[in-house]
Amino acid sequence: MLRSITLLATALLSLSTLSLRAQDAPVLQDVIDNHILPRFAAIDNTGAELQKAAQANCAPNDPALRTAYHNAFDAWISASHIRFGPAEDEQRGYAMGFWPDPKGFTTKSLAGLITDEDPIVFDAQEYTEVSIAARGFYALEALLFDEWINAQGTAEYRCALIRAVATDIAGNAHALNADWTGPYVAKFGTLGADQMHENEESAVQVLLNALVTGYQFTEEARLGRPLGTFDRPRPKRAEAQRSERSLRNVALSLASLTDLAQRLSEGHPELQTVFTDGLERADIRMADLSPTFAEVEDISGRLKVEILQQETARLREAANTTLATFWGVAVGFNALDGD
Repeated sequence: MLRSITLLATALLSLSTLSLRAQDAPVLQDVIDNHILPRFAAIDNTGAELQKAAQANCAPNDPALRTAYHNAFDAWISASHIRFGPAEDEQRGYAMGFWPDPKGFTTKSLAGLITDEDPIVFDAQEYTEVSIAARGFYALEALLFDEWINAQGTAEYRCALIRAVATDIAGNAHALNADWTGPYVAKFGTLGADQMHENEESAVQVLLNALVTGYQFTEEARLGRPLGTFDRPRPKRAEAQRSERSLRNVALSLASLTDLAQRLSEGHPELQTVFTDGLERADIRMADLSPTFAEVEDISGRLKVEILQQETARLREAANTTLATFWGVAVGFNALDGD
């Protein structure tokens, strides 16, 4: 597969520069209109429904509340690779999704609030000042699905805390959507010497970096953490394993990332096929896996997850090399690259 990617990259270099330039602006606008904006609208809508469900019934096992949680989490995962711009403001991206959490800060932060019965939960604006570990979808997951957390303090306070976290998620979701549909989208999509992006390549480079980082995060964190090592697999480190969303998050992420990759390859089916085929292979692998990657503790099961990780790595490599070469840009360093 990697050999075929290299051959394709070489072939694409023969495409005329004029042919590429004729499509740049439409591709960028397509990504904004049909990839980015619908995802943040979905976050806003499902976040509002989540807040409404928590206000109606804050019982952790309430079916309507759990459904709203899953719907909103689905929307977030599908947009979570767009971590530039509004997601950077006030650390909204981290406030929505603080994970990995290797030191268990989320559980500790929530337990501290419950033990102290901190009145901050009754003020939505004040709650934005609490630790990021006590905010967002992973905090709400703990409140809805963690048996130990649900044995702490009083039911009344835990109810107030669930509502505070749901309200905080809804607030951030609305702010993200408002910024993208407001001033930021014009800044991001308008090209010129005095604009955020001087030319098409500059804007696409940002999108490519988000794409590569998104694939890398799924490869190294969503799949790598439960895999652990051969001698010490760590299935309980899987993302959102309490609510059995580990595989679901991988599937949503890969589908959304590949949609972005295909849009950046618009007009060149031979390049789009690289990503289409890669996603199809990943889907086949995922069909045989458990919701929380529990099979990593078994040799044959571990191999299945490793193969899925390899398919994800191939998609990342295709974005990092073939797609970047096609656009004539280099993907920069990101927070996952280390020092």
